[in-house]
Amino acid sequence: MDESVKHYTLTLPNDIKAVPQMNSFMESVLPWDGTMLMTIKLALEEAVVNVMNYAYPDNVTGEVTVDVFLEEKRLRIVITDGGRPFNPTEMADVDTTLPLEKRKVGGLGIHFIRQLMDTTDYERRDGNNVLTLTKMINK
Repeated sequence: MDESVKHYTLTLPNDIKAVPQMNSFMESVLPWDGTMLMTIKLALEEAVVNVMNYAYPDNVTGEVTVDVFLEEKRLRIVITDGGRPFNPTEMADVDTTLPLEKRKVGGLGIHFIRQLMDTTDYERRDGNNVLTLTKMINK
């Protein structure tokens, strides 16, 4: 791996009670505060909470791993879980112009992730869901 890339890893159980631990982890490894940090934490939380709530059957303990790659001009966050196959990038865009009562339930988390991050990529690798969120860094 490139010496200029900083890599950090956190593995959590699929339990939303672990979200504060993830937020603390992100605050400790990312060099920003304010809006940039809040944006990244919000996108990551939306993705990870979806995994925690839906990837594994009820009463099945699983894990979600968050790998953070901090490069010179790019932040990559790779979220890996061994749950049910699910490709969030195939979800249709939410029509935010519709009145609330005409919108389908769900999909807003993925909508937020797409709005907050520059790219969102998915692959199924070795029986795992691998979601990569990328944000370009303006230094």
